[in-house]
Amino acid sequence: NRVHAGFARKDLFVCVHEQFMTETAEVADIVLPATMFLEHDDLYQGGGHQHVLLGPKIVEPLEGCRNNHEVVCALARRVGAEHPGFAMSERELIDRTLRDSGWGDLENLARERWIDCQPPFREAHYLDGFAHADGKYHFSPDWSALKPHGFGPADVVLPSLPDYWPSIEEANAEMPYRLVTAPSRHYLNSTFNETPTSIRREQRPSAMIHPEDAHELGVTDGAMIRLGNPRGELKISTQVFDGVQRGVVIVESIWPNSAFEDGKGINVLTGADRVAPVGGAAFHDNRIWIRPV
Repeated sequence: NRVHAGFARKDLFVCVHEQFMTETAEVADIVLPATMFLEHDDLYQGGGHQHVLLGPKIVEPLEGCRNNHEVVCALARRVGAEHPGFAMSERELIDRTLRDSGWGDLENLARERWIDCQPPFREAHYLDGFAHADGKYHFSPDWSALKPHGFGPADVVLPSLPDYWPSIEEANAEMPYRLVTAPSRHYLNSTFNETPTSIRREQRPSAMIHPEDAHELGVTDGAMIRLGNPRGELKISTQVFDGVQRGVVIVESIWPNSAFEDGKGINVLTGADRVAPVGGAAFHDNRIWIRPV
């Protein structure tokens, strides 16, 4: 709820650069229309492979839409920031990046379509050792060496060897359930959650609860319940499901806030806690209570 309260502040000026009128854009003072990926030149790297790809501009954007690079450069000019990149086009910036990285130039990438950056076999399989002074794989990392960087909470003591350690928020008597907000099958984070076919398949937000937990709570499939913790609370439909462990509640995400009866989405229950050892988001380390409506 603090995020909602923050956006409602009268002394806050919000500018959003977006492709769609999202809920964040709706509370903005100014909305700058953004281009889509087919409307600007870009350089891509993907997870799970070592290729660099060119994403060329295919079509002209609608009038008034600008890409990230254009917006950043325009802001830089207005505030007097100086950097060679602010005077370069996207294609010039891509060409300079490739040259400085030792991967040829834009002309070569456009011709070949991709660059295979996979290291040689011996290096890729660590046959000549790992990137430590002794060349060995370290099963026992020095987590304390990361503390000055401030990525994770300073008071967390991690095991010295690979082992289980408790999650950030363990269930207790007041909040006996653990909340998981894993992605739904037909959404990709917030992508596709406004697509009619995806909405039709997902139907509506629901909380998956084990049958025995539902019995103890006195709720049945489809019944409305409230989920909450000190961060906030929301109203949602029950989905009795024996594929979830007892004490665990799964709300597949991420639906827009407007899809919930009281206009509050699942992230009112998640925190911005720093996660050990090197940061991240604690989306799946949240304890909650459940109350029938």
